[in-house]
Amino acid sequence: MTKIKICGIKTIDDALAAMEAGADLIGFNFYPKSPRYVTVGMCRNIMSVMRQHGRVACVGVFVNASVAEICATMDTLGLNLAQLHGDEAPAMMAALDGKAFKAFRGGADVETDKRMIANSAPAFLVDASVKGLYGGSGVIGDWNGAAELAKKYPLLQAGGLTPENVAEAVRQVKPWGVDVASGVESAPGEKDTAKMSDFVKAVRAVESK
Repeated sequence: MTKIKICGIKTIDDALAAMEAGADLIGFNFYPKSPRYVTVGMCRNIMSVMRQHGRVACVGVFVNASVAEICATMDTLGLNLAQLHGDEAPAMMAALDGKAFKAFRGGADVETDKRMIANSAPAFLVDASVKGLYGGSGVIGDWNGAAELAKKYPLLQAGGLTPENVAEAVRQVKPWGVDVASGVESAPGEKDTAKMSDFVKAVRAVESK
């Protein structure tokens, strides 16, 4: 079954709606320049309510943060994984000891350094390549390139996915999971409950055929 990660959650209502829709992973963005940014305190409040309603894997999204900052945030909140979405060095993967995966903007450089590929799923995330942006652009990624990588690695496919195109992305790429942020929003950083539900339903419909 394709894993579904809804990223950029900022409110308790959005977190509960994402869980209700059927998300397998919830992403919290700790990059201050993102419209989806949350503080550790905000995230703590959201996660405390989430835990009363069930269990879902929680991922912290970091951009060029230090290992110390990432570890402190993960320990404070009890996050399952760290998503490294900046220009991190391979040493960070080792320092985070199997609790991190790298986001690649475009898939061409994934295999240039195998140290950036996690040994467990997800091995990495493939996002669209947009100059000057660390994700959340809404631009569709390279599905053909991702499909070749997905034959070898359990990857997360991101980049411009929406309720309207995610089914085709799943059919073409056959990823371990799909990641969505802007594609289920009514405005930058504002999640749309209906779109989140439709996104999950579209993925599950592909699998039922």
